[in-house]
Amino acid sequence: MAEYKLIGHDYTTPEMLAKVTGQAKYSEDIRADGMLFCKLLLSPIPHAKVLKVDASEALAMNGVAAILTPDDLPEVTVPPAGLTPFALGGWTERALTKEPLYEGEPILAVAAVDEVTAAEAIEKIKVDLEPLPFVIDPLDALRPDGPNGRTQGNVFVGHVGIDSKDIQTLKWTAKDFEEVAAGRLPWDAKATVETSVGDVEAGLKQADLVLDETFFVQSTAHQVLEPRSTFAYWQNGKLYLYGSTQSMIRSVGPIARWVGIEPSQLVYISEYSGGGFGSKIQSYPYVAIPALLSKKTNRPVMLRISREAENYIGRMRPGFQARIKMGFRQDGRVTAIDSFIIEDPGPYELTSQAEVAAQVASNSYQPLAIRFRGIYVATNTPPKGAQRAPGLPQSVSMFEPLISKAARKLGLDQVEIRKINAPSSDSKFGVREPLQNLTSAYVREALNRGAELFKWQERKQRVSQRSGPKVRGIGVSVGSFTAGSVGYDGLLLVKPDGKLYIHQGIGNFGALAVMDTARVAAEFLGMPWKQCEVVWGGTGKHVPWSSNSGGSQTSHAHSRANYATALDLKRKLQEIAAQQMGGSPEAYEVDNGYVYRKDNTGGSLAFAKAAELAIKLGGKYDGHEIPQQVNAVTKASVTALAGQGLIGVAKDEFPRKGATQGFAAGFAEVELDLETGVYRIVDYTSVADVGTVLHPRNLGGQILGGSVEGFGHITTRNMIYERQDGKLVSRRMYQIRPPSILDVPLEMTWDAVNLPDPQNPVGIKGTGEPPVGAAAGAVLCAISDALSRVDKDIIYRTPIRLDRVLAALGSGKIHDLLAAYA
Repeated sequence: MAEYKLIGHDYTTPEMLAKVTGQAKYSEDIRADGMLFCKLLLSPIPHAKVLKVDASEALAMNGVAAILTPDDLPEVTVPPAGLTPFALGGWTERALTKEPLYEGEPILAVAAVDEVTAAEAIEKIKVDLEPLPFVIDPLDALRPDGPNGRTQGNVFVGHVGIDSKDIQTLKWTAKDFEEVAAGRLPWDAKATVETSVGDVEAGLKQADLVLDETFFVQSTAHQVLEPRSTFAYWQNGKLYLYGSTQSMIRSVGPIARWVGIEPSQLVYISEYSGGGFGSKIQSYPYVAIPALLSKKTNRPVMLRISREAENYIGRMRPGFQARIKMGFRQDGRVTAIDSFIIEDPGPYELTSQAEVAAQVASNSYQPLAIRFRGIYVATNTPPKGAQRAPGLPQSVSMFEPLISKAARKLGLDQVEIRKINAPSSDSKFGVREPLQNLTSAYVREALNRGAELFKWQERKQRVSQRSGPKVRGIGVSVGSFTAGSVGYDGLLLVKPDGKLYIHQGIGNFGALAVMDTARVAAEFLGMPWKQCEVVWGGTGKHVPWSSNSGGSQTSHAHSRANYATALDLKRKLQEIAAQQMGGSPEAYEVDNGYVYRKDNTGGSLAFAKAAELAIKLGGKYDGHEIPQQVNAVTKASVTALAGQGLIGVAKDEFPRKGATQGFAAGFAEVELDLETGVYRIVDYTSVADVGTVLHPRNLGGQILGGSVEGFGHITTRNMIYERQDGKLVSRRMYQIRPPSILDVPLEMTWDAVNLPDPQNPVGIKGTGEPPVGAAAGAVLCAISDALSRVDKDIIYRTPIRLDRVLAALGSGKIHDLLAAYA
């Protein structure tokens, strides 16, 4: 491991003081003279056609300035080819609609002098709705005479639901539903997607043990700390918009499209965002509402979203109804996986998380053969999308309990069976050919370290001893997910004040990558951190083209980009020094804000002086010449900064052989009361494979914070719909709450393998996602282990509510196992 001065060391992030003192400004904090506030009129039913709107009473009210309807929005554009499902959010949705596809979808908006007036105006608007057929449970849409969630059909067969060819009709037979009535998904029923690698049937025949189980995995809301509120005004033909996003510069294009302007007409400000968990990767369509109302009224407009409305429009993780077969050899090796998964993507577009779930299984367990069959059923529930580790918690909720069940049946240790199937750095994975190669995988090392910290062998002996009505169980799980992307830009500026300005286009939403990856540039320039300024938070700051802040991409992508840019700036410093003091650029070293001869035979050149000389030299040194390979966004930013000092600008063009994946191992102990069904998480440990550790304290926060989110998927977050009228019952925070401090162990342990990824010159991989799955799986397996103490089976439906525990302790049967939102 390289010895670094900044990388791998704790520090206080530059924006921390502003956050803890309340000086940090979020979009809801912005105020301006003459500003208006707007409110949304949400659909009261799950599917309808708007026949007529009478807003005359509202418009006659004192203080009401304007009403915005779907007719005021720009036309929907057809998305470009090649977009991945996770990049599609917002292509098919509009901010307002004439055909609401779920309860809570915005129909129109009102702007008034204050929120009370706007809310009263909403109440006076008369909307005539024609109810249309709706679907809450995907299985209902597949019934022979079942309703369709869209007028065009009931299943998505393409990545986008904007064209009729992407929505088709698929119905199962009455015989298929005999299987459903028996609590099983029918293997022979029609699917819309099928992929396979290897011979699954042969793999199952070769197995000494085959497990065949049906599962239900619930949908969960994002519940971000800051709702998607937005403030907007126009000035000199440009839109100034304050919003909350995960990906600052990557949000510019979508926002411009939703508003109907060119990206150059948008000044986007997002210095601080209160979380996203995947729901704000590229902003959200509702930013268009205050923007267009502001244009209509020529006044600043604030849209503040209530927590209830956020539960509707804030997106959700899709739920699954699934059947899984897994074959095992006597030694625990997985011979084959066969999966059939129905995904509930909501009404607009599929997210492909069902396939991701199967891919996660391929990665984590390395089966000799794997098949995935899937259906993406349109439902009239809130749109689904990326939520921290999309597809991973659903995957571990199905596969990890089966791994543990197989270990018990085969007489194997839970840790050992996972080590037997764990990937290594030369492994491949996928559910489609060609398979992807891993850049690195240190899963066995994570399992070994976790077992050591958790004292696995000691606990095995202790929890086997029952005490009264309470039993204990222990569980282990592996989480894996994508951990990096490549090909993005970096931008550095040394001004005549001698400081290094590190420009970052990624978002500042709590993950701290915007600060942490900036330290990579300082590290490789030998620049003291106190002489660095991180520039972030708005297009007016002139930032480079950056990765999406989602899917654990950012630390990997921008450690590479900032490293490449540091090398560019270092080379320019060496060239300027050689021109001033003689010799070749290679004869000079850069450190501590100076350029000096490696042999210490001459003087030195301060960064401040080098910046002055760069301005005189011009050309590539001060930004008047720009590398052709960088993105157009980066070129525009360099042009705006040209002449201010010495500029370093580069694109990450380092090679990468394989796919970068992060891993985490989770270890949990639970206590279960056999009389009441109440359980609690007693202890938890997680060890992550993150490559080189970038910022230890932040890494601990990511691992344990993600773990708590994983706990929530298994324990507390249950979405419930009233099936007859399609209304969301659990619309309040307390009804679908994430875990609180009272729901988690007082102290939890974490560690990292800290072995560099060889395909990143800095060695770093992302880690935001894998701990979520590791924790969810570990707690679920620990509950199953506790149930096995009294010869009870695992629970095949999440979250694990009290009534489901009692059912498992009693008859072992869960009523309506496959019923959605129950």
